[in-house]
Parts: sequence; C-alpha cells; structure tokens
Amino acid sequence: MFENKTLLITGGTGSFGNAVMKRFLNTDIKEIRIFSRDEKKQDDMRKLYKNEKLKFYIGDVRDLASVKNAMHGVDYIFHAAALKQVPSCEFFPLEAVKTNVIGTDNVLTSAVEAGVKKVICLSTDKAAYPINAMGISKAMMEKVFVAKSKTVSPDKTLICGTRYGNVMASRGSVIPLFIEQIKSGQPLTVTDPDMTRFLMSLEEAVELVIFAFHNAEAGDIMVQKSPASTIGDLALAIKELFNVDNEIKVIGTRHGEKRYETLLTREEYVVSEDMSGFFRVPADTRDLNYDKYFIDGDEKLSTDIEYNSDNTERLTLKQIKEKLLSLDYVRKELELFNARSEAAASINEN
Repeated sequence: MFENKTLLITGGTGSFGNAVMKRFLNTDIKEIRIFSRDEKKQDDMRKLYKNEKLKFYIGDVRDLASVKNAMHGVDYIFHAAALKQVPSCEFFPLEAVKTNVIGTDNVLTSAVEAGVKKVICLSTDKAAYPINAMGISKAMMEKVFVAKSKTVSPDKTLICGTRYGNVMASRGSVIPLFIEQIKSGQPLTVTDPDMTRFLMSLEEAVELVIFAFHNAEAGDIMVQKSPASTIGDLALAIKELFNVDNEIKVIGTRHGEKRYETLLTREEYVVSEDMSGFFRVPADTRDLNYDKYFIDGDEKLSTDIEYNSDNTERLTLKQIKEKLLSLDYVRKELELFNARSEAAASINEN
C-alpha cells in the first residue's frame, strides 16, 4: 500500500515511531522520514538499521519552519510527536499545549501546503473526559485536526486520527516499572488495585493506524476495541511470570489519574459506527449557523452508555500473562532475569 511512497513519522524516535518504522522498512516503501528533536536516538537508529530508506530530520513540531523542511515530497504522515507523561504535563501545561496542540497545527498546516495525501494524528484515551493537562491538550489536538480537516478537500489532503489506550511496555508505562522493581527486590507500587486500564501492544497500535489509513474519512477518530485489566491483576500476573514474592504495595491514586479510562464518550458512542473490532467516530460537520440546533435537539444524545476500561472485556490472570508474554520486551527481561537467578543460585551452591 506504500509502494514507492514517502512516509513521514513525527516523533519517529519514540516507541510508536520505531514500531511503525520496523513494520514498513522491509516493504516496497520508497522512504521513511524520522522527524524528531532527539539527535542521540536518531543516531542510534541510523547505526542499528543501516538502511538507505531511512532518512533523519532534526526538528521540533513547535517550530513551523523545521516541520516544513521535512515535508517536501511526502505522501503520508503519521503524527506521533507529543508530550505524553501525565506528571510532566501537570507541572508544565503550557509545554503540553506547545507540543500537542500548536505542534499538531504546525504539522497539519505544513502538510496541507505541501499537498500531503493523508495525515493520521495519534491521540489517547486520556482525551476522552480529560481531567489532566496531558488529556486536555490531546483533546484540543483532536479538535484541531477535526477542524483542519474541514478546511481542505479530502481528495487533496485527508486528515483523520486514532485514539487508543495504554500501550504495553511503552516508555514510562507501568510494566517496565514493575519489572524494574522486581529486579531490584522492591515492592511493586500499585496506585489502586481496582483501577482498570486498556491493554494494547505496540503492534496493535500500529494496526489501528493502518486500519485508519484504509478506512477513515476526513475528520474521523478511529478507535480499536481493546481488553482491559485491573492494575492489581497486572502486578500479580507479572509477579507470577517472574516467580517472585515481592510485596504489592498500594500507594494511592496519583494526582491527575482516573479510576478507569474512556475510549468513547457517551456523546461519541451514540454517533459511532461499529466496524467489527473498531469504532469510527465521524466528524461533527456543523458550521457556525447553530439556530436549528437550538430549536431542535437530538434524542439519541440522551444516553449513559460509553466505552471504557470498566465495561470492556476484562482479562483473566491467565490471559494477562499470555498477553505479557506476547511482548518482546517482557520475554527478553524474563530470560535475563532467569539467567541471573540461575547464575546466583549456582554461585551460592559452590
């Protein structure tokens, strides 16, 4: 589908960018451009893959000129550049706005000017009913790309987005934290054992973007149906995989956290299209002539149904362990941990 095409990935040195790059690198794609401000990670990628299809662009989505510099000849964009950590965005909310909101507008403005055929913007479940700065900035990012999609013909530049839940073992997520705590012999710190989170692998996140690439219309938000688990069960599953008896310590919910995450709000659920394993949320195409909406309401909007990590499929402990073992990261960490444990046991015996 990308035969002889050029793909630009903003935030391309991150977890998602690496996964997308590996998904397409050995296909008939012409060029993959990695756009980010992290020269060290770009250099690491350059040395690791040694592939002429990979082109590296230093820049920042906050800087319109640097974004434009990477746009010439681009056919498609996966826009993944973002500030994603809840605590850092809470302390520096304007930084989240600069990257997640203004940065997205810079990417879209440049893409439209350059005649890019499709742009897919990546969002998060925290954008639905947001309670923290990261979620609020991503909710505004969604509003930006939906609004921008109305200003350009989809035949020229089609703009759409995806929204997905927690990506398992991504940078800064809880699975690497639990594993590091196991390796150092510390308690596994759980905020609330009954808190639920969607569980999605990086590969599944990539498949969602590819599904959106093929099926989304201008302004759509595409959502993949995902199973969930409680944080308590996730910690217990990791303990059982590593066969350790570390304490599970409940520390309480952190500032800016939700008890469960929402992928579709009530307002979105009633207008969404169920596409088997996915939901399509069409853009609101109203203009500023609101008179008819004040006179005539919409009965279907009176609903209490939403799609969240509390009412989706709940994984059993066995299913959680199977999903964890599907991750390269977890398998490698488990192998290293077992090797160290065996070596330590051998030394003690001698």
